[in-house]
Amino acid sequence: MPQGQPTAVPDDGLTTRQRRNRPLVLVHTGQGKGKSTAAFGLALRAWNQNWPVGVFQFVKSAKWRVGEERALRVLGDSGEGGTVAWHKMGEGWSWVQRDMASSEEAAREGWEQVKRDLAAETYRLYVLDEFAYPMHWGWVDPDEVVAVLRDRPGTQHVVITGRNAPAQLLDFADLVTDMSKVKHPMDAGQKGQRGIEW
Repeated sequence: MPQGQPTAVPDDGLTTRQRRNRPLVLVHTGQGKGKSTAAFGLALRAWNQNWPVGVFQFVKSAKWRVGEERALRVLGDSGEGGTVAWHKMGEGWSWVQRDMASSEEAAREGWEQVKRDLAAETYRLYVLDEFAYPMHWGWVDPDEVVAVLRDRPGTQHVVITGRNAPAQLLDFADLVTDMSKVKHPMDAGQKGQRGIEW
């Protein structure tokens, strides 16, 4: 896209302004690092535009205190940009899973909350962090997710992160980024570290 110009203009009956302002569904998937980080970067942009932002963490442990959460909460409370609400679905999930049944229930209730907020147009940007996992595991029906997102009212943007995003979501989404791993310190036995992973 040289100089921000689209390479093609569809014959969809929309004006340039209407097409530019249409709400998007974005998916960050793949085996590489940076899917959530990229989504939180979008949240910063939304905050700067005075948009209300809703973050829904579906998988990462609710006990983790990630830097993005702290920064976005402080910004949301600053009164200078948009508001930020941060929702953790139950106790979350870590790489050492302990209670899959309660995690499944929490993920389903989290999706029900997202549906309620979409219907009420609560936020302008939704970050559904690690939401690809509940769909991949069969906890949440991807066809229902696509239908709800297709029918959402207003100008609500939704970004979904996580590995193994289902094909029907990828087909439906407006923007799909596949983060591929070329190399990672964990491959050499190094655990995650402060300031890099959280």
